Amino acid sequence: MADLMRARCDAQSDVRADALSYAQNHLYYPVSAYEMDHGEGVHLYDTDGNEYLDCASGTFNLSLGYGHPEVVKAMRDQVERLVHTTSAFQTAPVNELVRRLVEVTPPNLTKVHLKVSGGSTANEGAVKMAQLATGRRDVITLFRSHHGQTMMTTTMSGESFRKAPFPHLMPGVLQVPDPYCLRCFYRQAGPDSCGMLCVERINDFLDHASSGSVACVVVEPVSGSGGNIVPPDGYLPALRALCDERGIALVFDEIQTGIGRVGRMFAAEHYGVRPDILTTAKGLGGSGAQIAAIVADERMSGLSSDHHSFTYGGNVLAAAAAATTLDVIGRPGFLENVREVGAHIMERLRALAAAHPAVVDVRGLGLMIGIEIGDDAGRPHSERAQALARRGMDHGLILRTSRYGRGNVIKIRPPLILTRAEADLLCDRLEALFAAEAAV
Repeated sequence: MADLMRARCDAQSDVRADALSYAQNHLYYPVSAYEMDHGEGVHLYDTDGNEYLDCASGTFNLSLGYGHPEVVKAMRDQVERLVHTTSAFQTAPVNELVRRLVEVTPPNLTKVHLKVSGGSTANEGAVKMAQLATGRRDVITLFRSHHGQTMMTTTMSGESFRKAPFPHLMPGVLQVPDPYCLRCFYRQAGPDSCGMLCVERINDFLDHASSGSVACVVVEPVSGSGGNIVPPDGYLPALRALCDERGIALVFDEIQTGIGRVGRMFAAEHYGVRPDILTTAKGLGGSGAQIAAIVADERMSGLSSDHHSFTYGGNVLAAAAAATTLDVIGRPGFLENVREVGAHIMERLRALAAAHPAVVDVRGLGLMIGIEIGDDAGRPHSERAQALARRGMDHGLILRTSRYGRGNVIKIRPPLILTRAEADLLCDRLEALFAAEAAV
């Protein structure tokens, strides 16, 4: 890794002289030799002043972009009053955030658990809630799913490379095929004729592969790391019906889809499905505040703080940022703009796909969009996707790909404040990137 970093630094004139020696001190190496200096809105700037349009919103968490003035002001005002206190005490920012989360989530979700420090611990807490409420233990998740980095959520995630280094994983977790219609596990022609087989066959997994004691199904309404897979109409309602029939709790992992990313405050609203538990994080912090939450139905609310509580969960400073973020995203016209700008990008990307055989599919909701890359026969081509993402920097684009850089889908998830003009700039740069790739 040090040799790779040295080669990158030698090749990049825009890296400070001390970048290599600093990077060698990292246990977790930065994957890029670029050194960033500041951000503003949807743009990030390196130490030489070069500008990049961030199509990944940081780590998909900067829903309001870099340095949103209202979020910054809320944090500045709060830091002068109180940064942190034990959750034994009430504070106005935390109380306000709880109120707002109940207001914007599905109406059956009335209990908020803020003592979680990120998406991973929110999802783990949701499983604990479901296990306690149902008296059962097994967890069902999907192929290609990504639910976190703790040992439990690593086990829950549907990728073998995530689990490979660890000898002891959590028992009682089953992965089932995801609703990836383009590459259907069951080789069906399409959702109009398949009878939603990817839901129906879960019954077989429950009957023959589980312990018979299944507490919950945990699902991302649109896959995050797994390839931006958008389920067909009817999939999530059918999954809700199956869970009801089998007495299983349904958990929506909205760590990435929530807080306006799909053009609604939560994907649950878009699909018209009410989960028993919903988790949220990432974009809730607006411009980078670390905040996460579990929002649950009354029936799922028996988990006490001594079973799942983290020091920096419910941090007062982060709660102030999150409440302001919900204010901004909830204003008239904001989410409508997300939907309209996202639809405009999708239209331009479909035109791009028609001109470039490397683009196999374009799919998404709101500003959660994926570009699937393939070879000349349409088969997944992860190397081509990675090369395009790397070259994106030369075209002023920060791009990330699916499956932690192992997948063949380029993810387009800019901050939700993206304007129509900025959307066209993004698409213009993507067109230049693909034109350059075709010329190689």
